[in-house]
Amino acid sequence: MISGDRPVMVVHGPEPFDRGDVGRLLDALGPCRVLVSGVMGRTAAEESGVACEYCGVPPSMVFAHLTGPAFLLNRGKTPESGMVFGEIVAGRLKGGPVHVECSSETVFCWNGGDQVLAGDLARALGYDRVTATAAARPREAVRTIRGCLPGEPVCVNGIVIGRATAAEVLLRDAGGEVEVVSGLDVKPHGLEKLHRTGRIDLAAAWCKSGHIRQKAPAQVTVPGKSGRVVLLDHCAHRFYDLVTPATCGVLAIGDDTTTVAGHIAGHLGIPVLGVTDGDPDGVVGGTFPPGSLVLEAIAGRDDEIGLTIAGMIPDRETDWSCWVENVLETMGNSVRPALDLR
Repeated sequence: MISGDRPVMVVHGPEPFDRGDVGRLLDALGPCRVLVSGVMGRTAAEESGVACEYCGVPPSMVFAHLTGPAFLLNRGKTPESGMVFGEIVAGRLKGGPVHVECSSETVFCWNGGDQVLAGDLARALGYDRVTATAAARPREAVRTIRGCLPGEPVCVNGIVIGRATAAEVLLRDAGGEVEVVSGLDVKPHGLEKLHRTGRIDLAAAWCKSGHIRQKAPAQVTVPGKSGRVVLLDHCAHRFYDLVTPATCGVLAIGDDTTTVAGHIAGHLGIPVLGVTDGDPDGVVGGTFPPGSLVLEAIAGRDDEIGLTIAGMIPDRETDWSCWVENVLETMGNSVRPALDLR
């Protein structure tokens, strides 16, 4: 139990919710403010029932706007990758964060951070306390993604650009485009899709290796309704920015975007019309809510066909089922259903 001012818990990713870490910490520490960073972290948090606030920015940006005691809660794929993540966050901050790493049962006190809070957390949880140092991370033309497992997908801004072949993937900023230096079996079409989104600020880009979430979503069934159709064009990480209570369905363009959107939408009970090339990279499990339809592009790429369908989204409320039927009739033999849950 921690006395005095309750620390703010900044949770990164879905695993601390899915594995019960958040609940265990709340039991040990008592009630405190919980902030969630990340798209899939929000999905897992909503399913957990824990009262949280949601921040669509990286943990370093959350900490930069906090005053008073606060700590980072993370569960890395491995103890090493968990420590690496904490080091990255600490290297982006002026002050040193306290980092609870559940994968190794360690409380890291980075860069001369709050030693009292770190000690209190370690005692309350029965974790080891470690004092650690992280070098400042300058904005440079090279970006290293550390803690990778060979064979797992590597994403930049939510788009899979290949599969790791080493523990570190090295990327370079080539005039606003991403150039792979080493450690990656490149997916050319993935890089092509990434560059179509516009100029990439590699230093600020969301880079991640591995599956975004291991646990299947809690499925919610919502009766079909009228409303707005939302477009996600190779930007699944913006799901919560774009979807509102007035949304009746989501048009997702791209293999990875379709897969991730189906996972999140399943939690909300919002159907998805996905347009794919048929080569999803297993970012999350292929789970979709009732009313969903995944189309495979036959005559052309998912990009072009998806944009054609996007042009059919009405600028008004529409009936989801009727709109999907109209899309199928209009697109004809240029697509074929790969999954139909209507």
